[in-house]
Amino acid sequence: MKKVMVFGTFDVVHMGHIHMLKEAKEYGDYLVVCVARDKNVELIKGERPYYSEGERVEFLKQIAIVNHVILGQLNDVYRDIGIIKPAVIALGYDQKVFVDELADAITAMNLKIPIVRLKPYRSGKYKSAKLKRYIQKLA
Repeated sequence: MKKVMVFGTFDVVHMGHIHMLKEAKEYGDYLVVCVARDKNVELIKGERPYYSEGERVEFLKQIAIVNHVILGQLNDVYRDIGIIKPAVIALGYDQKVFVDELADAITAMNLKIPIVRLKPYRSGKYKSAKLKRYIQKLA
C-alpha cells in the first residue's frame, strides 16, 4: 500500500479541495488527510474556522477517495508523519504554513519522503478565503 498524506484546514470544502485530493491520490493508493486543529487554525489565520475540527473530519470522511482522516497534533504538527509514514506528502499549490521546516522534520525522523506540490484548480474562484467572504455577504 502506497500512502499519500495531505494537510489542511478544509473549512469550506470546495471543488479546489476535491481537485487537490484527487491529484494527491494519483501518487498512491491510500489517501490520508490530516485536518488542522481549531486552535492552530485560529493561531495561524487569526480566526476560528467556520466548522469545528470534528465537523471537518466527519465531512472529509464522506469523500469516497479519502481513505483515512486524522486530526493534526496541537503542538508537534509533524508528529503524524512519523506515525503514518507516508510514501509521499502532497502539498497544496498555495500551502505555506509549516512547509519551510517540513523537509528537515522528515530528515530528523530518519525518513525519506518526497514532497510534491499539487497544481491549482481555478484558484481565482475556488479559494476558501474568497468563498467565505462571498458567503458572509449573502448572510
